[in-house]
Amino acid sequence: MPATIYHNPNCGTSRNTLAMLRAAGIEPEVIEYLKEPPTRERLVELIGLMGIEVRGLLRQKGTPYDDIGLGDPKWSDGELIDFMVQNPILINRPIVIVDGKARLCRPSEMVLELIPDTGLTSFTKEDGEVVSGPSATFDLRE
Repeated sequence: MPATIYHNPNCGTSRNTLAMLRAAGIEPEVIEYLKEPPTRERLVELIGLMGIEVRGLLRQKGTPYDDIGLGDPKWSDGELIDFMVQNPILINRPIVIVDGKARLCRPSEMVLELIPDTGLTSFTKEDGEVVSGPSATFDLRE
């Protein structure tokens, strides 16, 4: 199962997502997006694959979001994408692509929607929280 993760090793959510992929037997291509930022074209492609609004990919915490004033509705989608390309820390993470489908995996268990048939039934996150796999009784898409 081909997979890619846009990863920040300093982010607990990103580390948990990567660990869940590996626990499911998937060794993804790991792209540390702060070292190897996506091109503008790739970022547009990822947003389309995820089916989200551009603003849905912006990260506020620990970024220049407030300093730049990115909460102002005056910025077009194209301008917001340009800011993310220039300042990759503004890209929320982790982004996971499996078999051509992509998700922003926040919280990390959102990755389970991309890997439903791997047999992963539970996973313990770094903080000790146990999450259940696709056979659980809750809907991870809510």
